[in-house]
Amino acid sequence: MQDIIKLQKKIVPEITELLEKRYSILKSIYYNQPVGRRTISEELNIGERIVRAEVNFLKDQSLIEIKPDGMITTKQGEEILEKLKKFIFELKGLSDVEKYIKEKVGLKDVIIVPGDIDSDTVATADLGRAAADFVKSILKNGDILALTGGTTVKGFVDNFPRVSGLKNVVVVPARGGVGKSVETQANTLAAKLAEDIGASYKLLQVLDTLSKKAMNAIVKEKEVREVLDILQKTDILIYGIGLTHAMAERRGLSEEEIQSLADMGAVGEAFGYYFDKHGKIVHSTTTVGIKYEEVKKIKTQVAVAGGSQKAEAILSVIKNNNKTVLVTDEGAAKEMLKLLQNEYNIDGN
Repeated sequence: MQDIIKLQKKIVPEITELLEKRYSILKSIYYNQPVGRRTISEELNIGERIVRAEVNFLKDQSLIEIKPDGMITTKQGEEILEKLKKFIFELKGLSDVEKYIKEKVGLKDVIIVPGDIDSDTVATADLGRAAADFVKSILKNGDILALTGGTTVKGFVDNFPRVSGLKNVVVVPARGGVGKSVETQANTLAAKLAEDIGASYKLLQVLDTLSKKAMNAIVKEKEVREVLDILQKTDILIYGIGLTHAMAERRGLSEEEIQSLADMGAVGEAFGYYFDKHGKIVHSTTTVGIKYEEVKKIKTQVAVAGGSQKAEAILSVIKNNNKTVLVTDEGAAKEMLKLLQNEYNIDGN
């Protein structure tokens, strides 16, 4: 297939651009349906006149239907979308990027989806779906799943496929609450995932913003202790990765504390730990939840993070962790590729 793709790019490069545009429009309709042309135009930053023309083409090919309340994809459209996703993946050479990052960083596996969530909100759903499909493929009876909060982990939960026949699966939050958005809290997501897959769950009703003295008292409570004991037996951890400044603000850190993190070289954050670009922990917060020493023992860790702006933050958290499966998007992956190639050239290896 790669030979055909290279030939196509050489002889008819305009077909590649048109294919990607129609794929993006069809995908946007699928994830937002029922939806109007204006919403698609604004989401993809494509002129309404162009969207109208492409929508008419998709309709003529029976890939979408236009109803009074908006456009929807047909069954044929969904089938084409799934096949196109694999073709677009190869068209962009993402399999080579996956292999490079996996080998250079030393990961268990790398899964890349086309797009960049910094500029394409639909890519968040693709990212979550890819992570969910992977976890479903390895999930077995008796497994304990732990997950953090955040937008990308919410995408994972929202797009988890239907499962049946699983027994004794337990879902727990990996940490206490962070920020003010309830819908992306680890507790909320753990409960929703458990309900969706027919698993049991435990909640960790503790805020991350408590003082160290309060934290020490709370961890002695029976219900909290029970969740912490379950966390130590986690089989699969699903977590997001944040930018240092953004996560520090969510935790209510002062400007002086945020500046201190910057001075220490912190670029990325995960489960309450801040990492520098070399993958070294430079600071940890007072939090109730999974500890880094416990994380390292978990046999399968799924990091779900995307967006070109997060490339350095992602690398800082996942470096040299052969138990991590990274699920990311094209935007972040290509920026990580540049960073790794620069590092490679500087080292002269």
